Amino acid sequence: MTILVAGATGNVGRPLVEQLLSAGHRVRALTRDPAKADLPEGAEVVAGNLADTGSLAGAFTGVTAAHLISFDAADFQPLTNGPGLVELAVGSGVRKVTVLKGDVGKSPLEEAIEAGGLECTALAPVEFMSNALEWAASIASEGVVRDGFAESRSAMVHEADIAAVAAAALTGDGHAGREYWLTGPEALTPPDKVRVIGEVLGREVRFVELGRDEMVARWRAEGYSDDDVAFFLMMRTDPPAAGYTVLPTVEEVTGRPARTFAQWVREHAAAFAPQA
Repeated sequence: MTILVAGATGNVGRPLVEQLLSAGHRVRALTRDPAKADLPEGAEVVAGNLADTGSLAGAFTGVTAAHLISFDAADFQPLTNGPGLVELAVGSGVRKVTVLKGDVGKSPLEEAIEAGGLECTALAPVEFMSNALEWAASIASEGVVRDGFAESRSAMVHEADIAAVAAAALTGDGHAGREYWLTGPEALTPPDKVRVIGEVLGREVRFVELGRDEMVARWRAEGYSDDDVAFFLMMRTDPPAAGYTVLPTVEEVTGRPARTFAQWVREHAAAFAPQA
């Protein structure tokens, strides 16, 4: 079968393409700019924007399973063209989909998929480990991380594990109708993460805690709206238990333990290295 992967150059899409190809599946990789995709040999790279149904006329042709995203990667807003996407997918012969969620509730795309009768597996990851790349510049230049809310905990998940769960659901049975909450194997505070980064890099990395007002000022200076700031504060001061509760879902679905943050740092060590 041919499997369509939307967001194929993203944090989850890229490892999903790689994993499906290595398992011998045919992969059609959907991206807005194929010329810059740099995906593995063997992937059929096609242009298209999941938020623009008209750009997908041929993307679903011959596809029997698809990995979709419930939000527009450009602005992280929920997709509003769910019925059109589902009509196109069903008409092309798609029978099974995974949906990467961007929020706790059921998205309009999920509702459209449910109404269209497709077999659907929802993927609900907590914080991505790749968020640590926000610290890369200061670690590389100063060996310092300046952040707030040192007591907040996150069971952040490796993006390749999200991809592995998606691959299992797209190619196996028993996943239809499930919503998988995905975490890593440990809940870490910001100082914990900084300690791990330093240990992996083999050099000192210090954590300097900023106050609440300093963090709010930073977010506002970065252009975030009042709603965004309120959300960030809620997630740092009163997060839902799902954000810091370690679950065995990755291992239950894939048969292998969830990857650790230390493993993620080893894989991305170059991003934290001082520039010559």
